[in-house]
Amino acid sequence: MLVMGILNLTPDSFADGGRHNSFEAGVARALEMIAEGVDIIDIGGESTRPGADRISAEEEQARVLPVIAELSKSGVKISIDTMRADTAEKAVQLGASIINDVSGGLSDPAMFATVKKLGVPYILMHWRGESKQMNSRAIYTDVVSDVISELNSQIDAALDAGINKSQIIIDPGLGFAKEAEHNWEILRNLKKFTSMGYPVLIGASRKRFLGGDNPDEREVATIELTKTLVPQGIWGVRVHSVKPHVDVIAGAK
Repeated sequence: MLVMGILNLTPDSFADGGRHNSFEAGVARALEMIAEGVDIIDIGGESTRPGADRISAEEEQARVLPVIAELSKSGVKISIDTMRADTAEKAVQLGASIINDVSGGLSDPAMFATVKKLGVPYILMHWRGESKQMNSRAIYTDVVSDVISELNSQIDAALDAGINKSQIIIDPGLGFAKEAEHNWEILRNLKKFTSMGYPVLIGASRKRFLGGDNPDEREVATIELTKTLVPQGIWGVRVHSVKPHVDVIAGAK
């Protein structure tokens, strides 16, 4: 199971907003993660926390592209966390090798064509709308069946656009248009997601459903969750702290 380390180059992300919100701080944190054994560094310049305002493509790119250009010299695998095709393309041109799109292709109609052209792995997450609407859309008949159905719809659209099946990684989108009970129900039924035939990424790190009054207090729960994921055939975990998760995975082998 791979460890994807989160690098939020934003002032307003829910778990670590502002801690790495500069070129120097971002590069320093990435080098720390590399030293700790990270497999992929996921670089994002736009917060997707509930209620967050969108920023311009220009601002997003000003945050992420210089850091990607610098880190590409290190040889570390980089994913670009963006909902915009233009940002994704520029990031890949500078050295990113994975596109992580939390909108699963729904935010930017040009995304699938861009992914096809670039030919890189594409993380397609379950999504029901931008941050300001997501909480109001957390209504399901059966959350597992509904999420799988909606993921399949976007997968079909991606395949129809010419994206190769081997490029696609899926993410059930814990915390995105989902209440705590929805997240736990998904986690209890991960076999249904791994049975879809695609690698599965889980992004639960420090999210509110894990408990605790602030995100830092949820780190222990995040590590315990990673421990439970190791034997379930999950492709990777997207996390804020790298070394504890690397150690848990190594210890479980």
